[in-house]
Amino acid sequence: MPELRKTPSKTVPAGAFTIAKADMIEGMAKGMAVLEAFDPQRQRLNATLAAERAGITRAAARRHLLTLTHLGYLETDGRYFWLAAKVLRFSGSYLATARLPRAVQPTLNRLAAQSQASFSVAVLDGDEVVIIGRSGLEWKSTESNSVQARVLAYGLHLGARLPAHATSTGRVLLAAKGRSEFNAWLKPRLATGLARLTVHTTTDPRALKAGVEKVRADDYCQASEEHELGVHALAVPLRDMQGHTVAAINVVSSSLAGAGHLGMLPLLLDAARELRPLL
Repeated sequence: MPELRKTPSKTVPAGAFTIAKADMIEGMAKGMAVLEAFDPQRQRLNATLAAERAGITRAAARRHLLTLTHLGYLETDGRYFWLAAKVLRFSGSYLATARLPRAVQPTLNRLAAQSQASFSVAVLDGDEVVIIGRSGLEWKSTESNSVQARVLAYGLHLGARLPAHATSTGRVLLAAKGRSEFNAWLKPRLATGLARLTVHTTTDPRALKAGVEKVRADDYCQASEEHELGVHALAVPLRDMQGHTVAAINVVSSSLAGAGHLGMLPLLLDAARELRPLL
């Protein structure tokens, strides 16, 4: 009887778990790379584009595209392919069963009801943060405060992926990396720079490094109009009982007097302390 490998005794972050080459199913890895090739900038791909983005041959990309379409994960017009609703099974299952989204949601809803502001929780995935929790209420008050309307910054929905360098949660999570690990993350960007989303986005990697150092010292981050004009955010880390940063929580506002003001910081810090035993 073949020997069974022992399962890890503690949770391993996504992407950090290594396996022997003999255990790797290359076909599955290529298929997932094809799925990941679709994003908001490239919503429709043909075999050539999918091959280029997934780093595989055109023939292999074509077979994966056809197979994924046959399985219901893609749709096609015969030339181009795009994601089908079936892919939402993965995100829906994650949000329904993963411990972190379920643990933070009641706190997010309470904070929104208490402050009439918009809150979210995000985790780091490579160059991006992924929103895994969001308050059920988003508010914007009129000048007279007589009317309160629903407001949502662009892209801030469950499952949204945002550039880490231009977001408050992203910088908090980058600051949680060790300095050598962060420098390794930053090194490829020294030559190319960082993507600009608004006129206020930090695009100089050295300036980002200084900003991340400030986040380490302050243990919070403010980001004003770097991801979207008119959107200000304030974030703090969410740590587990061992002191490991597992996510970041932020508050978003359309005014500096809201999330861009440190008056909201005690509320976030209290929420982080409240959540710590649950993470």
